Amino acid sequence: MTSKRVTALKMHLAINVRSVERSIAFYRKMFAIDPGKVRTGYAKFDVQNPPLNFTLNESLFTDSGALSHMGIQLSSTADVLTMRQRWADAGLFTRDEMQTDCCFATQDKTWVRDPDGNEWEAFVVLQDNLPEKEGVQDTKCCASRCCPPAEHSNV
Repeated sequence: MTSKRVTALKMHLAINVRSVERSIAFYRKMFAIDPGKVRTGYAKFDVQNPPLNFTLNESLFTDSGALSHMGIQLSSTADVLTMRQRWADAGLFTRDEMQTDCCFATQDKTWVRDPDGNEWEAFVVLQDNLPEKEGVQDTKCCASRCCPPAEHSNV
């Protein structure tokens, strides 16, 4: 069987939100762009860096669902700090985790949380593939709520 190479344009991520209008305000600040499409109960952001087709779907729900968190992997700590400053300048509350061991890697990261509690991290991997420690599980990061920020509110 031959396999034809598929050229992917970008990842698509759709999340449920309680209020499209409130979430647009947050993601406009986070991505530093306006949505390209807004309809009743729906908005789409065509993010170029990183390439992402990101949509908001208004839906009724009582908790944060099965989604753990989302992230943007960057190339350096300087980029993490630049992203943190951009988010802070846009009025978003940020929380840092520097030199943290998470998912068997040492990382520098900063976090924001959208109006529905969806958590985003901007991070760089400083050292990857750390060994397991005897008697210590790295589940605080690899479980359903990876390295979540402390309680705070945005927008």
